[in-house]
Amino acid sequence: MASRSEICCEILIAILLPPLGVCFRHGCCSVEFLICLLLTILGYIPGIIYAIYVIVAVDREPYPSDYWRPINA
Repeated sequence: MASRSEICCEILIAILLPPLGVCFRHGCCSVEFLICLLLTILGYIPGIIYAIYVIVAVDREPYPSDYWRPINA
């Protein structure tokens, strides 16, 4: 889970350059980044809205950290 200061900085970056904020959060080869890049090319405001949504609402780890922990016998 990201701290509040990280999320705040990512939102500020997402307002200036929406794909960059999403890239910091999810990586450059993610579906979220590509959607944000396309929306930013089509219109700056939809890119900002989507970037803020992805940063705040979409969890970058779909499974809990103990999901992949090996089973101890």
